[in-house]
Amino acid sequence: MEFRTRKWVSPGDLNPNGGLFGGRLLCWIDEEAAIYAIGVLGNRRVVTKMMSEINFVSSGQQGDIVELGITAIAFGRTSLTLRCEVRNQITRRSILTIDRVVFVNMDEQGRPLPHGKSERDIE
Repeated sequence: MEFRTRKWVSPGDLNPNGGLFGGRLLCWIDEEAAIYAIGVLGNRRVVTKMMSEINFVSSGQQGDIVELGITAIAFGRTSLTLRCEVRNQITRRSILTIDRVVFVNMDEQGRPLPHGKSERDIE
């Protein structure tokens, strides 16, 4: 798994309990996963179809630097399935895992479009 993106947890990212707000983290993940899917599929028209169970393992705290890791695990005819892990950059402690994030490749009219990509197309 490649950890390319890092985010610094700031006061605006916190929930009322002082930990990293899960909704903020999911926003970061969806954006990073979409950028990854666009790069692999070579098409900026991709949409998030679904995320499997989201497992919050531990909490991020203010001042932490978190890393978002994404890897492709399956290629469908029009879809790409990714796995995600978020961890603390310093301690390497896992904060969150998502086993499957599915993106669908779309045409200009918003219809699913076959992409013809496979594992060998990942750089």
